[in-house]
Amino acid sequence: MSQSNIPNITPSITITRDDALNLLLASIAIEELGLGHIINAEAEKIQYAVGTLPGLATPATISDLLAVDESVKNTIQEIIKKEMLLQFKLENILSAPSLTGPTGATGATGPSGGPVGSTGATGAAGATGATGGVGATGAAGVTGATGDVGTTGASGATGVTGATGDVGATGATGAAGVTGATGDVGTTGATGAAGVTGATGDVGATGTTGNILNFADFFALMPPDNPTTVAPGTDVSFPRDGPAGGATIIRTGPSSFNLSAIGTYLVMFQGSMNEPGQMILTLNGADLTDSVVGRATGTSQMPGMGFVQTTVINSILTVRNPAGNSTALTMTPLAGGTRPVSAHLLIIQIA
Repeated sequence: MSQSNIPNITPSITITRDDALNLLLASIAIEELGLGHIINAEAEKIQYAVGTLPGLATPATISDLLAVDESVKNTIQEIIKKEMLLQFKLENILSAPSLTGPTGATGATGPSGGPVGSTGATGAAGATGATGGVGATGAAGVTGATGDVGTTGASGATGVTGATGDVGATGATGAAGVTGATGDVGTTGATGAAGVTGATGDVGATGTTGNILNFADFFALMPPDNPTTVAPGTDVSFPRDGPAGGATIIRTGPSSFNLSAIGTYLVMFQGSMNEPGQMILTLNGADLTDSVVGRATGTSQMPGMGFVQTTVINSILTVRNPAGNSTALTMTPLAGGTRPVSAHLLIIQIA
């Protein structure tokens, strides 16, 4: 696809400030379109691995599926980082201040004040005081006598060196063992006849093209969108709405989201914590144990990803600090930051 370019550079740039802002917004749209193509490619990779696309000669093994899952997870994590950068870029462009109008003409100077008064007479200088005399230097003390040098002690006698011991005799070398006879080479077996070539199987039907059916992004800023600590068994809040497409994924509260259509959803979530902890997806109140993520130490982002399959309409999805944990999540800004840190939840319907 073609790329946008900055117009009218011949050689001076004569675009206006509004044109520059519009070009920046267009660059964000093009990057979003590129990320959409990447996500679509990852979805087709998953369909190929599970056998819904043609071309896989043998069924994929568990190792193959795990490798594909790791590859897709790494790619989606990088896309999440890129999405956050694009969001910050969009917010900065939309918050750009309006231009200040031209400065008005300077008003006329007002009249000067009254005449300057005369300077008063300078007072007489005071008399200089007398300089004090320098005190006399005291006499130097008497130097003490130098002590006598002590006598040097006598050197001890050198000990006698012991005699060197005799070298022991070398032992006799043992006789070499007898080499065993080489065994006979076995005869080569006859080559079996080639098997009959099987008939060519019919061409399978073409699978459906992968696509993103719906998507929605939700996020939180800390502070103030989550409490300082999220207790075990408590849901994490994502009360702010990001980009969305379609109408099947909607929020029902600050921490609950309705999946109105039966299907398969790719769910990616992350949060900023400054202590060990865990997060897990829940569907209709039940923990999805294959989606749990956590760490024992650290203060960076805690990312997670999982596939969610719904069997009834209007299923409710949440992200939770699992019940039974002994540690509450601390959702506070990391040290040294200049902006609130964020937590993100991205839900994509792929089937």
